[in-house]
Amino acid sequence: MVSTLHFAAALSSSSIPIWPSSNPAFPGNSFWVPIKLCSPFLYNGKCLRRNLLSVGLDKKIKTRFSAAVTCSADTAEGSSLVLNDRSVSVILLAGGKGKRMGASMPKQYLPLLGQPIALHSFFTFSKMSQVKEIVVVCDPSYQDIFEGAKQNIHVDVKFALPGKERQDSVYSGLQAIDSNSELVCIHDSARPLVSTGDVIKVLHDALRIGAAVLGVPAKATIKEANSNSFVVKTLDRKTLWEMQTPQVIKPELLKKGFELVNREGLEVTDDVSIVEHLRHPVYITEGSYTNIKVTTPDDMLLAERILNTTTVAA
Repeated sequence: MVSTLHFAAALSSSSIPIWPSSNPAFPGNSFWVPIKLCSPFLYNGKCLRRNLLSVGLDKKIKTRFSAAVTCSADTAEGSSLVLNDRSVSVILLAGGKGKRMGASMPKQYLPLLGQPIALHSFFTFSKMSQVKEIVVVCDPSYQDIFEGAKQNIHVDVKFALPGKERQDSVYSGLQAIDSNSELVCIHDSARPLVSTGDVIKVLHDALRIGAAVLGVPAKATIKEANSNSFVVKTLDRKTLWEMQTPQVIKPELLKKGFELVNREGLEVTDDVSIVEHLRHPVYITEGSYTNIKVTTPDDMLLAERILNTTTVAA
């Protein structure tokens, strides 16, 4: 896991990779460098996971600089930043078609242990004191599923229309959130198994950094191939993370990112990519491998097994 070191003076050793801070997450004329301690940062679309300790640089750092080290575990246990109750707006994306499932309805509305897939995470968020509202982005013909669940929850529920692409749906949901929200938590309703604990961690990290996303280290070997399916190179698995949701961003940062994306006609495949275009750091909060996306019938069977196991354990 990777965190950061913040320095009060510029690094004079050119052997250490550094980036100047032009971000409120790194105050003053500070510099930062990735260290293998906590979850990694994304910087310009690249995952910074450098184990400087293994190359003998830790002694130089310790003797020449005083560092403030933070990570999601530290933040969850206590921090000067307080995650207030009713300060988070959740955008629940439930407008996808889910063609790969081969079902008669979108996958997020198929029953999972007697309850539509989308309602599993809907209820998870609704029980969190930090959440003030859930903006469901869905086709109007499916709004009744959430309307029927409103009587069992104590957060505001709003609706927004889905767009052609994911980023259009997120933008639609963003227009509906409360103007006083401190964080926007964007979640794919096809991920029904996200845990409250993981959500809390990523919320804290986003509050501290400005943008954070749940992710897990890649397990498989991943190769880059050319257009003819020949291997170009094998990627270093230690630097690769699989992104999940929620992806959490401060509202003003997300709005600024959308201004850039819309102005330049950029296409993004996930929400924090919008922020990456601003060259703002994105923090990866280590999540759980059980937070799967239900896309195929096999995924549905796995989700049922995980839920059954969780229920028995509880």
